[in-house]
Amino acid sequence: MAEHPETIALNLFETGYNCAQSVLAALAAQAGLEPTAAIKLASSFGGGIARRGQVCGAISGALMALGLAANGASVDDKEANYARAETFLQRFEQLHSTILCRDLTGCDFTTPAGRQQAAERDIHHTVCTLLVRDAVRIVMDMLSEQEAPPT
Repeated sequence: MAEHPETIALNLFETGYNCAQSVLAALAAQAGLEPTAAIKLASSFGGGIARRGQVCGAISGALMALGLAANGASVDDKEANYARAETFLQRFEQLHSTILCRDLTGCDFTTPAGRQQAAERDIHHTVCTLLVRDAVRIVMDMLSEQEAPPT
């Protein structure tokens, strides 16, 4: 039996991959992308894009996974992809009030002092693990809703 994507993501995150890498790699196989390629692709998105505190890396990884899972890849599919992304963002914000890494963590990862503060507060375990888990859960829920026959 294959491991659940949530478990895969949390294991990757615990072994040192960033939040975006962990989420995208965990969801990659379902979308036809090799996990190694996913890890490379998402390598700059941790800490809110290169530690800048912008959009949470777990969100970036999730949105990339949703894009990969989309039915089409043409320019005409752009609006449907934006709608899926908006749905994801709304669900994430319902849980966490924001999508910004610096607001979610309360840390400035652009400075050594901010990274030290994050380490001292154990942000990796106290905040980011939850964000990785929730990002994967939301994507999995959205994908299962997409596959479910209309009632």
